Amino acid sequence: MNHLPKVVAGLIAAQNNFDSMAYSHCFAETAIVYDEGKTHNGRKEIKDWIEEANNAYKTVMQPIEYLADNQILRAEISGSFPGSPLVLTYQFDIKGEEIHTLKII
Repeated sequence: MNHLPKVVAGLIAAQNNFDSMAYSHCFAETAIVYDEGKTHNGRKEIKDWIEEANNAYKTVMQPIEYLADNQILRAEISGSFPGSPLVLTYQFDIKGEEIHTLKII
């Protein structure tokens, strides 16, 4: 997918390399992530959350489609979790080169 915003492409690359530090640096310092009914506030919480998930599930992402107008990514994720693979929707609020909000549905 050539038309992904640079920060989204960076997020996918960081996820697929299990690099929680690079993943967290795709976000603004005060960003918020909503996932599985939980809220992760700020870059440190986001780093800790994705590091824990990476260690537990080794999840990789394969983008399927990106809707630029709505800042929505649909991606297949696979890893060592029940039900793998799944298709999830990532709803972003991107300002400049940083993600300010991410809702994973």
